[in-house]
Amino acid sequence: MTTERYPSTEYNRGITALASNPAVHRAFQWFHLHEPQLRRWQLELLAIPAPPFAEASRAAWFLSRFRELGLHNPHLDSIGNVLAEYPASTKSSSRILVSAHLDTVFPAGTNTTPREDGAIIHCPGACDNGAGLAALLGLAAALRHANIKPAIPLLFAANVGEEGEGNLRGMRHLFSSESEYFKRITAAIAIDAPGNATVIDRALGSRRLRVTITGPGGHSWADFGIANPVVALSAAIQAISKLKLSTNPRTTLNIGTISGGTSVNSIPSSASAGIDIRSISALELDRLELAVLKTLDHSVKPAKGELHLHVERIGDRPSGALAPSSPLAQTLRAVDRHLSIKTSAHVGSTDANLPMSLNIPALAIGSGGAAGNIHTLQEWFDPTGRDLALRRILLLLLDLCSQ
Repeated sequence: MTTERYPSTEYNRGITALASNPAVHRAFQWFHLHEPQLRRWQLELLAIPAPPFAEASRAAWFLSRFRELGLHNPHLDSIGNVLAEYPASTKSSSRILVSAHLDTVFPAGTNTTPREDGAIIHCPGACDNGAGLAALLGLAAALRHANIKPAIPLLFAANVGEEGEGNLRGMRHLFSSESEYFKRITAAIAIDAPGNATVIDRALGSRRLRVTITGPGGHSWADFGIANPVVALSAAIQAISKLKLSTNPRTTLNIGTISGGTSVNSIPSSASAGIDIRSISALELDRLELAVLKTLDHSVKPAKGELHLHVERIGDRPSGALAPSSPLAQTLRAVDRHLSIKTSAHVGSTDANLPMSLNIPALAIGSGGAAGNIHTLQEWFDPTGRDLALRRILLLLLDLCSQ
């Protein structure tokens, strides 16, 4: 499909015709009538902890739900993603991916028992990504209830490794040559944000570095004068903080953690820091990362032989963007016009980063409702009105299948 052949009026007509389909109306009705079921699913999955690199229990629960919903070939892939397919009206090797990530930012041992206060659900991960996961199940249930047959099969994925040092490992695997779906996914929708109008169509890239400087260590009196890793790291951080950053495209740098030493009267044998670099430009990420590495090396050089520098890249999220003229972007605008939604477009770091970086049409989209205190123990989600977001996602997916 080319944008020249399909101007915006054609997208508008297509969405209007799709929304008037009786089967689609049945799906819309399912969303409206089954909010209690969506809420039950959300409460159940939230009670199952899914800290980074430990999503297996929640994945097992999700696999059971995919089976109950009658999706085809429900299974775990080799990295732990939960996958299943919704069949199409005709055979096709292509797939449209709709996903929501299983993991949370919260470490093992965090109390994830949800608490209800009227409509509001209080729980770490209630929104990110409990709401997205509930939406994923709701879409599968509504499609099956309405007996909708899309033109291309839909691949449902509850994936691992979106947050933090997970480094998009679930998506990386799904789009790699190790996956059965390698080069078969033609478009991707990640459900990962609150709100009915939210869309993330520009991928915020990032590089995350763990910097460690080591030395001999010693007693603060007896060994005074030997190279001190904390002093060297502090000087490096001071120099890094003065690096010139691009404002267009916006690029940021943060020193998020620093640690070292064992006691006040000991010269430490090591010091470490965590550095986060972000930009929507891959070139700026490369430029600033190189500048940081040069600055670190310069800070250690005066004590060469005594101090040793080790830098580990612990995160690498690619940047990218959905072209405004792309069929997916135009379909979204047509869907939002039909539903009277004022599109709220954002830059963000989500599972959609990976397909965007591969020039596969992709975006992340809101799961509805409202939320606050995301990524804190006080996180909350109010699902009121989320059926509008689910209608939006359904129309978007079904129209994608026809392109």
